[in-house]
Amino acid sequence: MALYSEKVMDHFRNPRNVGVIEDADGVGEVGNEKCGDIMKIYLKIEGGIIEDVKFETFGCASAVASSSMATELIKGKPVAEALELTNKAVAEALDGLPAYKMHCSVLAEEAIKNALEDYYKKHPEAK
Repeated sequence: MALYSEKVMDHFRNPRNVGVIEDADGVGEVGNEKCGDIMKIYLKIEGGIIEDVKFETFGCASAVASSSMATELIKGKPVAEALELTNKAVAEALDGLPAYKMHCSVLAEEAIKNALEDYYKKHPEAK
């Protein structure tokens, strides 16, 4: 049995939404000291909808794939929906992650939530 699903390998080899949004409405950065993974998510939000999302991830295949999939899951969605994204949903969308790599999907969830918190700090009227 392969360690990683085809979807994980696809998102690792061809990550979606990589990059930086210079004038981002919200930015979230998280890291895991134990494994060294660092994730940064940038959001462009208009009218309560995530119009664009980009990420930079320094980490393993699972971290890159989790970031890529998480951005795909929230792009074009209302902020309220993005706030409900769970690491489990990210892992399921990737057809599963090895148990010892589940923390990568948790990082993706946390990075998005941090970016949305940053957005609300910058735009308190949006709450």
